[in-house]
Amino acid sequence: MAATRHRTAQSPRSDRIKSTTVDAAEIDRFAALADAWWDPEGEFRPLHRLNPTRLAYVRDRLIGHFALDPRARRPFDGLRVLDVGCGGGLISEPVARLGAAVTGIDAADRNIAVAAAHARESGLSIDYRAATVEDLAKAGERFDAVLALEIIEHVADVELFLDACGTVLKPGGILVLSTLNRTPKAFALAIVGAEYVLRWLPRGTHDWRKFVRPSELAAGLRRAGLALGDLSGMAYNPLNDKWTLGRDLDVNYFAVAVKAKD
Repeated sequence: MAATRHRTAQSPRSDRIKSTTVDAAEIDRFAALADAWWDPEGEFRPLHRLNPTRLAYVRDRLIGHFALDPRARRPFDGLRVLDVGCGGGLISEPVARLGAAVTGIDAADRNIAVAAAHARESGLSIDYRAATVEDLAKAGERFDAVLALEIIEHVADVELFLDACGTVLKPGGILVLSTLNRTPKAFALAIVGAEYVLRWLPRGTHDWRKFVRPSELAAGLRRAGLALGDLSGMAYNPLNDKWTLGRDLDVNYFAVAVKAKD
């Protein structure tokens, strides 16, 4: 199930797809907070503050990759987009408003229930499913773009996760990820600072050992048959309570990868 070439049923990657990316402890942790997804001052306040920067990055990368009209009200019309680890739908909803046919998946049933209810209240049609990306890979589903934002640091098997993301991408498709770098600076800011000092996040939200270095991500993407493109850092300014893009990859960062055309 390679990105650009066929493998037999006996291949190592085919064996891996029988495994799972689900970390049960991580799923339980986020499911317990499901009712707080749409409270901008609640447990997910950091994601609400981060969301404008995430959405702007996704919008710019997809418009550039597919040569879309940046002036259009719904530039994503005609695109099928998968939001992996969608949670309550904080990214799925604005991407749907930009015109995409969005499928949002999450391994926690409670998250999907919250996301679906909020979409209905907002008058949006989003295909929400309690599923994993490897489930969709096995089912043969394909998407123009895959979004994996703040999820890879919570999965049980990074290689399998990237492999499945590559499998569900159509040839010429684009994968946009965001995650945390495994550096001392990230430990100090994202765990000690955010979870213990400022209490922006519940303690235990992140495990520093599961953070992914850009070099590790690049290697995993290559194994999945994807070519790494842009790397951009994200930095938080406490003075104006906003996130901005930059070159510093030491803590939060974006990555873009592309699947070769047939």
